[in-house]
Order: sequence, then structure tokens, then C-alpha cells
Amino acid sequence: MQLPNPFSNFKLPGKKADSVSTQTDPTPLPETKPTSSNSIQDVVAPKKIEIDFDFAKINDRFYRTMFVAGYPRFVYPGWLDPIINFDHSLDISFFIYPVQGKTVLDDLRRKITEMEAEIATDIQRGKILNPSTEAKLEDARGLQEQLVRGAERFFQFSFYITIPATTLEELNNITAQVESTLGSLLVVAKKTTLRMEDGFLTTLPLGEDRLSITRNMDTTSLATTFPFSSAELSSDRGVLYGINEDNDSLVVFDRFSLENYNSVIIATSGGGKSFAVKLEALRSLMFGTEVFIIDPEQEYKRLAEAVGGEYLSFSFSSPAKINPFDLATVRGEGPASADGSGEAKENQLALKILSLHSLFGVIMGTLNPSEQALLDRALVATYKAKGITPDPATQTQKPPLMEDLYKTLIGMEDQVSKSLADRLEKFVRGSFTGIFDQHTNINLNNPFTVFSVRDLEEVLRPIAMFIILDFIWTRVKENLKKRILIVDEAWHMMKYPDTAQFLYSVAKRSRKYFLGLTTITQDVEDFLTLDIGKAIVTNSALRLLMKQSPAAIDRVGEVFKLSQGEKQLLLASDVGEGIFFAGANHVAIRTVASDGEYKLITSKPADIVKQTTDYSLQSTITQQGPAVAQQQIPMSPQPAPPNTPPTHAQQAQLSSRWPASPSGGLGRPIYKVEEE
Repeated sequence: MQLPNPFSNFKLPGKKADSVSTQTDPTPLPETKPTSSNSIQDVVAPKKIEIDFDFAKINDRFYRTMFVAGYPRFVYPGWLDPIINFDHSLDISFFIYPVQGKTVLDDLRRKITEMEAEIATDIQRGKILNPSTEAKLEDARGLQEQLVRGAERFFQFSFYITIPATTLEELNNITAQVESTLGSLLVVAKKTTLRMEDGFLTTLPLGEDRLSITRNMDTTSLATTFPFSSAELSSDRGVLYGINEDNDSLVVFDRFSLENYNSVIIATSGGGKSFAVKLEALRSLMFGTEVFIIDPEQEYKRLAEAVGGEYLSFSFSSPAKINPFDLATVRGEGPASADGSGEAKENQLALKILSLHSLFGVIMGTLNPSEQALLDRALVATYKAKGITPDPATQTQKPPLMEDLYKTLIGMEDQVSKSLADRLEKFVRGSFTGIFDQHTNINLNNPFTVFSVRDLEEVLRPIAMFIILDFIWTRVKENLKKRILIVDEAWHMMKYPDTAQFLYSVAKRSRKYFLGLTTITQDVEDFLTLDIGKAIVTNSALRLLMKQSPAAIDRVGEVFKLSQGEKQLLLASDVGEGIFFAGANHVAIRTVASDGEYKLITSKPADIVKQTTDYSLQSTITQQGPAVAQQQIPMSPQPAPPNTPPTHAQQAQLSSRWPASPSGGLGRPIYKVEEE
């Protein structure tokens, strides 16, 4: 059945319907009886269509179609980005028609002959040559040469835009903005005046060009009009990292889908790096990922308490202790055990001794070959005294302490061993006693565990971070589970070659144990000038660069291969903005959080003080009862006596200010944190 033309009968303002009717057959159609069910055409057809001079109105929506009549002489890839990513819904249609090469060459030859004759005539008459003709002749000769060589093909290109709007005023405003945007690109756009019907149908997904307004283009020029120039990083699984700055799409990604699970975040102080990491940790926790955090500045305490995590602070008086001599029991990749129970256990003693060499290199300072050899013998003897040997079966015994190593060094009665014992003495009998010389009394059973070293002296922080990292690494190897390890202010560990090397070894081997290492630093120079720092960045498939300082931007640009525009973006970025790298792809990103997330993870002093003040006020009211609540909060022009129970109206007003908590008392005040 042939569908009726919906535009066959429409009205123009001030005109009669029959004056613009396109019907040719005056014979009326036979009447049809109404059917009980509507056809598909009746369902999808608009109720009303009105075609005006320069717009069309379909139902209650206004539409205006424009065509591109003039193009700039030179274009670049992505030159249509401003109109593709325009901040309003647009219907854009491209039509591309291949043209036979012989026809184009014949036309070019004729055009070139005409322009050469025009220039020769002007020269003979002594006239000034037309610059436009010279430019066209140069372009035509270049195109002719490319077509003859087969390096280019020739096409005809049509470009149409339909603008929808809810009101005519809005339509005019959006049209002016589109014309202004195109004008900034040296593109001339015109309305399809008196052909709005054809223009509207041309931009529908029907593949029909009813306007046929074309422009000649070669292959290179046509390739620059490719509309999908803005990158997207969005998958069907993962966590939300932020909003794509180019097209406002969601940046949803699963770091465990990359070649390795490590990430590195580099930004200046206050650039929003800790905010972004807390968001990822919180959202990853909801998907069942365990999160371990080494926190130098107590920034993650409130978040740990809110999610029911465990917060462990390390200091001289804190109850949490870690023994750096602990061993792990890991089923290795070697041959099966003799009893056929599976894989044999790894020899963890050798790995632990290598790790302790790095630790004591930080504690004792630089060691010469003789001192390293003696320290190695002392470590082996210390473990052997506890019944622990290279045999994996003995490695479940209770491990030694740092004091046992000290006694072993003293017992060697050697000048070199005495020197090493003197360097170790302050940790077992001196001013640093009580931190690293006791048995481990903590575990990693909580899926969200934070290790804080804020209460330690600056000189002890790299040592404590090394021991905590080694403790987590030892426990992680015991069983496979999706985990994230966050090392905040990693530049502390880059100050010493041994700790930097250990951090790099974790970054290299973490994928084997389903662990993603997140390294955060604000000291770009100290981190990226070292070869190990660059190696850690290379072994991180996920990278987030946020606001950078002018002094460090050149180094960052060199390591991450940034363009000049990307450097300027990082220099001008606001808090929470940056460039998100995932494998070979990267996009400009803006981290976003809900109101509830923001209250948990903000580290702005003003926000924290406001939350603390409001919480203290709520606690005071809860403890002292409704009487004090009536005194602090005006209920009515004439408040009741202090000992009189509040009326129903007063209770309702009080409840509106502070909602009831699950326990029945007054809950925490609801407020909105305003960003500075």
C-alpha cells in the first residue's frame, strides 16, 4: 500500500490551504470505514505539520534546516568538533558522492585553461592579478597532480544541520549560536528557505538528499570531516572515574581488564588526587574489591570509619605492631608435593632475606660488600636459631624479632658486626624502641584497611611505609583475590634506592597475585627524574594526570608524551580535572562525587570544620535531651518551661530540623557542603 504524503496538504501563514495544495486529482477519495485498530502509519505519524517560510512545526516542536554553502580553504583533522559537540541537540547529515576520475580531470583541465587565460590577459593589459584566481589556479594544479598519480580521489560532499527547539524564540537563539560557531571556523551556513520540508526529510535517517547542495572535496579533505573525533572511555563494567570533558560521557572503566592492574596519579598539592583515589577506593569496595591504603597524613580515617573498615595507626604508643621478619606461606608454581596434595610451597625465607636487605639498607645506611655479606650470614643464623631453614616445612615456626638479629650481631664478636649492631641498637634498646621490634598483632581480614604513619617522625616514615608494604605484600601472596593497594605520597619511598626498588618490584609482580598498585605523588621532579620512578609509570596501565605546576610540566610532558595542547590543559586545569590514560587511550576527565560521597572523602579544612561543628552540636542536643534542644532552637514566640515536655507542634518542628536516628534519638543534622 502506498503511504499518503504527510506534506501534501499544509498551511502557510496568511495563505489559504487550497493556494498551496499539491494535490493534482480533484476527485475526492472514497470514504473508508473506521477500523478498530490503528495502523503503524497512524501511530507514528504526527498530529499536526506546519511548514513556514524558514521553519517547520511538527506537533509542538520547531525545526529549522541549514546547509553549508562555504568552506575554509585549509582544514585540519577534527575541525568540526565545535559543531559535533555543540551544547544542544542537532541532527547532522553528511552525503558523500564518488566522482569518476576522468570526468574530474576533464573539468580541471578546462578550469585550469580558463584561469591561465584570465591571468595572461590581465598581464597583457597591465592589470593587477586577481589573488583569488591565483589561489584557485594553484589549488587546481595541485589537485590535478594528485589525481593523476592516484594519490587522491574526488568526491562531492553535502553537509546539512537540522535544529530542534521547543519554542520559536529558542529556535532563533540556537540558530544564531550555530551560525556563530560555524562562522568561527570560516564556514558559511544558510537556511533552506522555502525548502524546509525537503531539508527536514534530508536530515532524517532515510538516506535521501532532497537538496543536493554539494561541494567538491578530495580524499584528504573529506577525511577531516569524520564526525567521531572525541574519544570515549566507557565500558559495560567497572567503576565511574568521572565525566569526559569533551562530550560529557561517563568514564566507566575496569582497571582489572588491562594488561596490568597498576595505576599512578600525579598532581600538585590540592589538585584533587586524593579525592579521586578515595572515590575509586569507595566505589571499588562496593564491587567486592579489597582495598589497602598506606596513609601518611590521616586523610582516609573518616572514610574507613564510614565503611566499617579498620584504621591502624603506627607510633611509639599505638597497639598495632608489625614484625618485619614475618614469613608468608604461599603455594608456589613449582612441582607438586610428594604426597600429591598439590603444588609445593615456595621457599619464602630467601625472598624475605632479600627484602630485609633492602630494609636494613634504609635503617643502617649504605652498606659495603663486607657488611652486606656479614648481614646476610647474621639473618640466616637468626632464622636458624628459631628453627627456620630453607625447607618450606620449617617456615611455619614463630619468626624472630629485630632484637634477635641484634643479639646475633653482638654474638659474632667482630668489628664489622659490632658496627652493624650499633646502627641497629636504637631500634631495639634506644629511642625508637617499641615500633618495629615486636610480634605482629594485626591481620588483613577487613576488606578496607588503612595504615597510618602520620604520628611517626619524618625519618621513620620511609621505614614504616616499607615494612607496611612488605607486610601487605606478604599477606597478599597467600591467596588470590581482587585487591587494590594504595600508596599515598609515594615520594617518601623514592628517597632511598632500596625502598624505591622494592616498590618497583611490587609493581612488576602484583599482576600475578591479582593486585593493583596505586601510586600517588605530588613531588613530580623527585619521582620522574629517577629511572625507577619512570619504570613504575611504565608498568602502570592506568594513569591520571591532574593539575601540574609550570616548573614540572616539561618533565611530565616528556615522560607521558603530551602534546602542547595537553600541557596547557594540565596547567589550566581546575581542582579535580585532568587527563585519564587507560592503555593506549586517554581523555580529559572531571571527577565527580555525590553529596554523600563528598561528605565522606573531602579533605578541605573548611568542610571538615563545618561537619565537626554540626556534629558536636547534634551530640550536645542528643546527650542533654529535649529541654536543651528547646533552649538552643527557638520553637515558638513563647517557649515552654525547661521541664515541660515539648508539644506535638514543637516535636514536629524539631524533627524537621534534625531527623530521628535509628536509635530513636535526634539524628545527625542534614546539610549541604558548598565548594569553595
